[in-house]
Amino acid sequence: MQSIEVLKNLVSYPTITPQECGIYAYIRGILPDFEGLEFQKEGVKNLFLYKKFGENGTHLCFGGHIDVVPAGEGWESEPFTPTQKGEYLIGRGVQDMKGGVAAFLCAIREFVDSKGCFNGILSVLLTSDEEGEAIFGTKYVLEELQKRDLLPSYAIVAEPTSVEKFGDMIKNGRRGSINGKLTIFGKQGHVAYPSKCVNPVEIIAKILPKIAGFDIDNGSEEFEPSKIVVTDIRSGMEVVNVTPNDLKIMFNIRNSPKTSLQDLENHFKQILSGIPHHLELKQSSKPFLTDSSNLIIQKLIQSLQKTLGITPLLSTSGGTSDARYFAEYGIKVVECGVCNDTIHSLNERVKMREVEELKAVFLELLQGFGEDRV
Repeated sequence: MQSIEVLKNLVSYPTITPQECGIYAYIRGILPDFEGLEFQKEGVKNLFLYKKFGENGTHLCFGGHIDVVPAGEGWESEPFTPTQKGEYLIGRGVQDMKGGVAAFLCAIREFVDSKGCFNGILSVLLTSDEEGEAIFGTKYVLEELQKRDLLPSYAIVAEPTSVEKFGDMIKNGRRGSINGKLTIFGKQGHVAYPSKCVNPVEIIAKILPKIAGFDIDNGSEEFEPSKIVVTDIRSGMEVVNVTPNDLKIMFNIRNSPKTSLQDLENHFKQILSGIPHHLELKQSSKPFLTDSSNLIIQKLIQSLQKTLGITPLLSTSGGTSDARYFAEYGIKVVECGVCNDTIHSLNERVKMREVEELKAVFLELLQGFGEDRV
């Protein structure tokens, strides 16, 4: 099965979050011999396909999302009509992440058709909710799979992870994400009588060095420091003769496993002692790390080395992904995909060779995975 032809077909479905547009019927046609479970919640459709090989063994799952961000205006070609231009295929989602989905669907199909040796369960988990709030997609499906005793042992998420060329980087972990809103309360007044005012700008000035750009931890070999990044500060009425009544700050922390939500709460409790304020902290995702010595990491590295002669860099950089939900269930997860240089942009494009190479790497991994399972 040609991965580029499958990718073209996938791109032709305008699956803007959370729309599914019938794409699952096409995907089920690629793996008709797999059992199928569909999970729907709050308008989000999810698909889980699985095939058992023998009574026991390991469970390897390929995860991904079929939803894409809106195309926007100004494309050189119609974004949901895949267009070839030189070595590239152009279309919304070719990198993020229908290229990865096409690669693992074709690799699985070829592996099964070749009567490849596998003992356990091969599965595919797809959602239409990754680019949105991501709470009714992979997260919800894993909750349901746990009830059915169908949780995977290992997972590969085919997000675009490469930088300069395919295979130069894979993700064996991700930082978490904590959003914060802080309001400092003062007392509005006339600037000519500062003693009668309580100016929240002056209050925040004294503690801002402990907020803006402040590292909560010093990082580690795998993770950058957990830094508080201020995204918005606003106060006052845009006049020059009235002091503000309050000041609001919004911020985000991409936290490593060395910093928890409680650590952050303790930090703010200390620096805000005695200051009238209101603080909201919300953890939208938790950090995770799959040890580099784990079987799934080692097998993926070996497959890249054997197929392309490349040893990838292990990284935890970037934003969040649905891999975090696999990790919360103790599933050993890794991310591997094509380059990510045009994701979410106008004229999103992928080198067709990279999609074919990704398929070859996944096929090699499947062929060698049964050799040394734990």
